[in-house]
Amino acid sequence: MDQILARILPQVSKPARYTGGEWNSIVKDWEATEVRWALAFPDLYDLGMSNHGLAILYDRLNSAEGVLAERVFAPWVDMEAAMRASGLRLFSLESRRPLADFDIIGFSLPYEQLFTNLLNMLDLAGLPVLAAERDERQPLVIAGGGATYNPEPMAGFVDAFAIGEGEDVIFEISQAIRQAKRDGAGRYEQLRRLAGIPGVYVPRLYEVRYHEDGTLVGVTPNVPEARMPVRKRIVATLPPPVTSPVVPYVDTVHNRGAIEIQRGCGRGCRFCHAGMVYRPVRERPVEEVLEAVDALVANTGYEEVALLSLSSSDYSDIETLVGQLAARQGDGDGDLRPGHLSISLPSLRIESVSVDLMDKLQSTGRRSSFTFAPEAATERLRSVINKPIPDEDLLAVAEEVYRRGWKTVKLYFMIGHPTQTLDDVAAMVDLAMAVRAVGRRVLGRKAQVNVGVSTLVPKPHTTFQWVPLADEEEVRAQQDYLKEHLRGPGLKLNWNGYQETLLEAVLSRGDRRLGPVIHRAWQLGARFDGWSDQFKVEAWRQAFRECAVEVGFYARRERSLDEVLPWDHIDAGVTKKYLARDYQASLQGQTRLDCREQCYACGILSAFREERATVPDGAWACP
Repeated sequence: MDQILARILPQVSKPARYTGGEWNSIVKDWEATEVRWALAFPDLYDLGMSNHGLAILYDRLNSAEGVLAERVFAPWVDMEAAMRASGLRLFSLESRRPLADFDIIGFSLPYEQLFTNLLNMLDLAGLPVLAAERDERQPLVIAGGGATYNPEPMAGFVDAFAIGEGEDVIFEISQAIRQAKRDGAGRYEQLRRLAGIPGVYVPRLYEVRYHEDGTLVGVTPNVPEARMPVRKRIVATLPPPVTSPVVPYVDTVHNRGAIEIQRGCGRGCRFCHAGMVYRPVRERPVEEVLEAVDALVANTGYEEVALLSLSSSDYSDIETLVGQLAARQGDGDGDLRPGHLSISLPSLRIESVSVDLMDKLQSTGRRSSFTFAPEAATERLRSVINKPIPDEDLLAVAEEVYRRGWKTVKLYFMIGHPTQTLDDVAAMVDLAMAVRAVGRRVLGRKAQVNVGVSTLVPKPHTTFQWVPLADEEEVRAQQDYLKEHLRGPGLKLNWNGYQETLLEAVLSRGDRRLGPVIHRAWQLGARFDGWSDQFKVEAWRQAFRECAVEVGFYARRERSLDEVLPWDHIDAGVTKKYLARDYQASLQGQTRLDCREQCYACGILSAFREERATVPDGAWACP
């Protein structure tokens, strides 16, 4: 293998993606470990190395005795061509062993556009892409991540899904496989043992039935071990943060350190998948974060640290935390050099950003751009999506941002919301222009406003899971309006292509009948579907035609509140009954407070009452 790599790596872009050996990478004794994981991220190294979930699993698995974890990423098209031409099988970075040598290939699936890459990586590893064609001589394929809260489209390719948070369940899976190996258990017996683990879904052990009109009758288990429903896993208390992550040799999407300060969100935005499935809200203590930042900087040399959360400014002690980080780096306390640490908060809520917080952020590093996501620009539509933010508040915050030296304000909006009209779209233009006017009043022509506009994909386990994707004609008309009116000095507009959005909607809302479509699209060359220059829309269209699957049935059909949905057997903790109530409230323009202020009985506390009982009072940010 080394000789082949020596020959082909000089011919591909960024060869350091495939060499391994990075700072803080871990190489354990292969022979001394009983359970061997290949942690696979089905996209480029540049993206996968910025995935915090992958870093957590790598750190935790390698901390366990008798278990090892190595990394593998999807090779770019030039490397794939070179590997296929030379007969080189896909390998891990740490030991350069073929993936077929591992016990488990654990795929992270944060978004649906990675599905064909998963198939491609299995094929590059010399493994059958269909789960039914793999036997006990080959690794088990297990997947987790945000896109697996509806596992059905990938049920034909994945042996088992770990639903929810993986920090604990990975050890239970490891122990089950260790014992199965000792017992000489065959593959089917291994799958039954995995199905007995809370939060693990084994599609082969469930039967799916359909009505004549194509809607779902239901999903039922066919062995005693198979649970119904399969409830997601959570960690009651956030485990210690990763402070010695692998430091890449090449530039990555997020070339910085990261500490998760909070998990979950209580805002209840009705379109937001992460906000629903990652409940409940759990915070990490300030002192733990401060110690972790010290250790992270010492172990990596990073000069920027991101404080991760779905809504960082909602962290209850955010001003204290940022203020103490600013003070520590200012006087060189701990391992932080004076003036050399930049703190970033990747996700901020307009209504929880204070002047004091901006002042503290200003003192902790670079000031390039400040991002807000109002999502809608009229009071009426913001009530529908449960994101009530007055324009005057946004403009006041924008002025404070510009006054503190940030030159660019990024605004993220969404089109395709239920009840949205062209008037709501026109209001986006008005608001962006108003922000630019504020910036010019403060900074003159240096002020910039970047507007990003995506199209709503109604996601499983959200309030909007019943609504259809907006029609192409409607979306294009709204995009054309924005292109015409949002232009000029100091303005920049970005938008999503409709065909890419349509595919995401189908894959996120589909059932097992999409498996043959995904398989055929991959055979026709589909891969890297999240990359606009690689997206092969004709391959997908042909696959849908050949498999006689109607795109509109999955993406553009409004679903009744009593329809059995393909993901109903997956329990995210928030009840379907609550989501239906919230959907009806949205159509009446009713808003809900942050659930940390008022509980609306979404189901999360009753679902995890036993877990909550194990943590101190106040550890969960719920009333």
